[in-house]
Amino acid sequence: MDMDLLSSRLANGTSRRNALKRLGLGAVGLAGLNLLAKRTEAATSAAAVGSLSSTDIAVLQFALNLEYLEAQYYSYGVTGTGIEASLLTGSGEAGGVRIKANPKVTFTNPDIRDYAAEIAADERLHVFYLRNVLNFFGVQPVAQPAINLLESFNQLARAAGIGRTFDPFANEANFILGAFIFEDVGVTAYRGAAALIENPDVLSGAAGLLGTEAYHASLARVTISAILGDPAIAIAQKISDLRDTVDGNSTGPVSVGQLPDDDQGLTDSRGNSNIVPTNGNGLVFGRSTRQVLNILYFVPDAHSGGFFMRGLNGPIN
Repeated sequence: MDMDLLSSRLANGTSRRNALKRLGLGAVGLAGLNLLAKRTEAATSAAAVGSLSSTDIAVLQFALNLEYLEAQYYSYGVTGTGIEASLLTGSGEAGGVRIKANPKVTFTNPDIRDYAAEIAADERLHVFYLRNVLNFFGVQPVAQPAINLLESFNQLARAAGIGRTFDPFANEANFILGAFIFEDVGVTAYRGAAALIENPDVLSGAAGLLGTEAYHASLARVTISAILGDPAIAIAQKISDLRDTVDGNSTGPVSVGQLPDDDQGLTDSRGNSNIVPTNGNGLVFGRSTRQVLNILYFVPDAHSGGFFMRGLNGPIN
């Protein structure tokens, strides 16, 4: 499919954009990050009590690896640079980000630009928050592992059947489709981890993270559906199909009414809108850590590859 077709859709997005504004989807820039960071640090120190089990630590470190990926993706796309080096240190093998030169996206639609900036701020704070929680309990956070935001997208594009190459930083349409790859996976990862967390304050924080990621995922899905239109919807479906193929069958308990085709695109079998992917009970489904890794590495049962060329840092890999 010709990716250039997506850009032409943006020129006709004004009326749809106004409709989205009526939903209350406002914008938060990057200027207030320092204040937000201080509030987050204070809230973390005040709320966290008790102790962390080895399982809690593993879940938090696993989540931190994922948040590094998302934070770097949005930061490079919105600002042209990654998040600050002070948030990337820790245990394990530290790595950089493999990415094209000048990755800053040229946004022509002001709403999409504002949405991307808001999510970039959130994702950076997620890294900050998880590191603070671990530090509070005397656990050294894992360092950012090596992240591939270059060849990985080309590999994914070929596997999904959307072309030989895919540059998520080429334009805003591609950027939102790239975000679609991550966001749904993050939501299902937090849902899958919820049953494993023992510390109630950590569980509460994870619920907050899940909620934020769910807002992000829905925003990406609405933007693709309402602004980018049919070509992007078709590409999103191919990405969804690939995730469903690669993640494998759940190794944990299956909820009553769980759909056999877990991952879902933006329309159902009858062509109706499907902004919120849920199971038969209307709940967001969860993925096991192995299923999440299968998607991130693009290969079932692998320990590296895809977005993490040398694997993740921490006990889960």
